[in-house]
Amino acid sequence: MSEPSANRPTVHLFTDGACSGNPGPGGWAYLLRHPSTAREREDSGGERATTNNRMELTAVIRGLEALTRGSVVELYSDSQYVLNGLSKWMAGWKKKGWKTASKQPVKNKELWVRLDQLMRDHDLRFHWVEGHAGHPENERCDELAVAARDAASRGEFD
Repeated sequence: MSEPSANRPTVHLFTDGACSGNPGPGGWAYLLRHPSTAREREDSGGERATTNNRMELTAVIRGLEALTRGSVVELYSDSQYVLNGLSKWMAGWKKKGWKTASKQPVKNKELWVRLDQLMRDHDLRFHWVEGHAGHPENERCDELAVAARDAASRGEFD
């Protein structure tokens, strides 16, 4: 059994994805902040042929994977796809065998399954932020994701 939220550290996870073309080269980025210690960690990466939605999902996955213990995670994203998927749609998809309401297979299923696994270890709280609107952490993640996308377009990621 996981520990109660009151006994878990709180972290802020900011994420973003970027893609040129859909599909095309893409990048993901996250910034993790531990408010009690003011420590931060950021990371980014990319793929040569991907979609924006895959990069948005990958950013959240990589951020959650970077945590070393169960945490209360305040997740900040400009992706309605990610936030709605996690907070509203995923439970129904699972009940329907990873099918949508229209009985179609869920796109990016393997990423959603991985997020489902990671959510068992953490208490996620969801926050939408408007992209490209001056939110400092979202702007930083966008900067990192765009740089990773550009590196992917040059073939720097496999």
